Amino acid sequence: MIAKPRELAYKLVDLDKDKLYELKEYKFKRNKDQNAKYWKLLYELAKKLKMNIEELHFQMLKDFSVRYQICVPHKQNLRGIQYKEKIGTRKKENGNLWDIYMVYTPSHELNTAEFAFLMIGLIQECEQQDIDTVSPNEKKQWQELAKELWNGNTKKS
Repeated sequence: MIAKPRELAYKLVDLDKDKLYELKEYKFKRNKDQNAKYWKLLYELAKKLKMNIEELHFQMLKDFSVRYQICVPHKQNLRGIQYKEKIGTRKKENGNLWDIYMVYTPSHELNTAEFAFLMIGLIQECEQQDIDTVSPNEKKQWQELAKELWNGNTKKS
C-alpha cells in the first residue's frame, strides 16, 4: 500500500497482529513506461518542429542532461561516446594541442532525478508547441523528482 502516514495508521490497526510487516518510504522509480512516454513526446515534438528525432533528442540532452568536459589529444578519434560536441582546442605548456569536448550523458544512463529533469524539460518544450503531454498529477511527480537533482540528491536509483 502506498499512502500518507495518517492513511497508513488506519490500515495498520486492521492488520493481522501475528504477522511481520515492513514499512519503508516509497521511492518513485523510473520504468519502461516513463521511457516510452519520453520517446512518444519526443516523437510528437519532432513531428511538430519538422526535425529529425535523433537531432531533437541530442538537443534535449544538451539542454537538460548531465554534461561534462573532457580534453583529448588533438585529432584523436573519440570512440564510445555517443553524445558529444567539440567546443575548442587548447595548447598545453608542452606545446601539444588538445581538443575540448562537451559530453552529454545519454538518457539511459541518467538516474531517476536526472531523468525527471530531462522529462520536465521535454514537457515544457511540448507545452510551448501546444502538444498534449501528461496529467497535472504526473507533471507534479516529475517536478518533485527534478527538485531532488537541485537538492544534491543524485544517487543512482
